[in-house]
Amino acid sequence: MSALRFCLNRMSAPRMAFEAYAAMTRRLGVQAIEIRNDLGGVEITDGTPAATIGAIARDHGLVIRSINALQRFEQFTAEREAEAIELARYARDCGAEALVLCPTNSRADRRSADERHAALVHALKSLKPILADHGIVGLVEPLGFEECAVRRKSQAVRAFEEIGADATFRLVHDTFHHHLAGEGLFFPQWTGLIHISGVEDSAVTVPDMRDGHRVLVGSADRLGNPAQIRRLLDAGYAGYVSFEPFAESVAASASIEAELAASMAWLDASVATAQPA
Repeated sequence: MSALRFCLNRMSAPRMAFEAYAAMTRRLGVQAIEIRNDLGGVEITDGTPAATIGAIARDHGLVIRSINALQRFEQFTAEREAEAIELARYARDCGAEALVLCPTNSRADRRSADERHAALVHALKSLKPILADHGIVGLVEPLGFEECAVRRKSQAVRAFEEIGADATFRLVHDTFHHHLAGEGLFFPQWTGLIHISGVEDSAVTVPDMRDGHRVLVGSADRLGNPAQIRRLLDAGYAGYVSFEPFAESVAASASIEAELAASMAWLDASVATAQPA
């Protein structure tokens, strides 16, 4: 049994049928999953009812930690409100605990820092009753890309504190985005989920790292995953550590179960001996 509380994000095997995915998860000794609304041909986009997803998860003894994600959440238009309600309803009906909230990530976004902050505060205030009414948590995930509207976790925490946020909102600490943002700050008291992935390409510079570089975590990782995880654990984090690779090599792998098992074993050993970041 792993010392870490591992979780699998659907990106770890995005083309596998959901029941097969659930069965693999349990064989690996993992107790939680994240489902997504941006993958073609599988749940949620294939029209699978939320109740069916919930039943399969329960039959395999799995927690659905989150649905990933409401995109551009901080630009809270009427369209975004409708999307939020639809996803919150699906989360409630399948038994998911949370909805991941991803900010705008576009070089065409010309808003000032003050405008972005005001929009973020407005979005959080607007989302709070929707999330509360459906009994789920909003997991805000800062994206470390330079163009992202909420690049650093401190931006989200500032907004949380401004609205007097309670347990309705928490952060996703994504090890890839934390490294890209270069912030160095950890907020364990606000952290509700850790996303992990590795980058092994020695040629790519940090500013040029993108989702396609994200593989399973191993000894050649450049992001310092064990040290980041150790820092959060030492500060009291006791939640899930969720694999979220995006590389095509992972998505297309015919041996993903064995690769996940190897990555889990490496992380268990490495985190146990790591110095905190």
